[in-house]
Amino acid sequence: MNRIAETFKRLKQKKEKALVGFVSAGDPNISDSLRLIKAMCEAGVDILELGVPFSDPTSDGPVIQRSSGRALKSGVNLKAVIAMTRKIREFSEQTPIILFSYYNPIYAYGNKSFYNDAIAAGADGVLIVDLPPEESDEMTSEWTGNDFSLIRLIAPTTQQERMAHIAASASGFLYLISKVGVTGSDGLDTGDISEHIKRLRSVTQIPICVGFGISTPQDVAAVAAVADGVVIGSAFERLIEENLENPALVSVLAEKVKACKAATVETS
Repeated sequence: MNRIAETFKRLKQKKEKALVGFVSAGDPNISDSLRLIKAMCEAGVDILELGVPFSDPTSDGPVIQRSSGRALKSGVNLKAVIAMTRKIREFSEQTPIILFSYYNPIYAYGNKSFYNDAIAAGADGVLIVDLPPEESDEMTSEWTGNDFSLIRLIAPTTQQERMAHIAASASGFLYLISKVGVTGSDGLDTGDISEHIKRLRSVTQIPICVGFGISTPQDVAAVAAVADGVVIGSAFERLIEENLENPALVSVLAEKVKACKAATVETS
């Protein structure tokens, strides 16, 4: 059983839901980023989404766009992110690591080289924002095994038949976008989210994690009541951005993670 499956199994036994934490790798620089990631893992992040900095992150809101920009200014690219993954494995052996990327950096790196190097570094899967199932074969045909999960995005506007099609080529978990828009946009409608999850569960057995617009422990608790996991990205990156000059940044972020993780525990 791989790390992702093992994590969901363990959490189910403990009556907890997964806290999936996103950060832009190398924000604000590689050494500080590794310190922040270590603190997040120790504070309770169950699955780590490691964002590959990209110059045109069209699906991301301004907070993550700026975090990606800071990492790019520090010279971070996909090769550096894979090297960071290897470093993370030195202090976190069991936390699943998902590389979160647009397709261009992977294509430029080489699909087969990316697969081999990512696995060798200890990554468990990849989520590619702009690569739909119909265009994935050129990448996945270069993969030589099934030990690397391909996380798929499901939009709230996705029709049932399309949901089934996307889920059929996914593994690890499905990332259900909570609403139309970009990352970090405000407002959650848990009724809508619950309905989307119900429709998605009717076509797949893969765990469902919900992201976009989740920023407080209250948000986490509401979404965790209906999903298998909750994804937080912009709220963590906003905290990093607001505390770049704060020597207590690591502990500030850790406290945020602890509060969000506590909200994933089932109360009934």
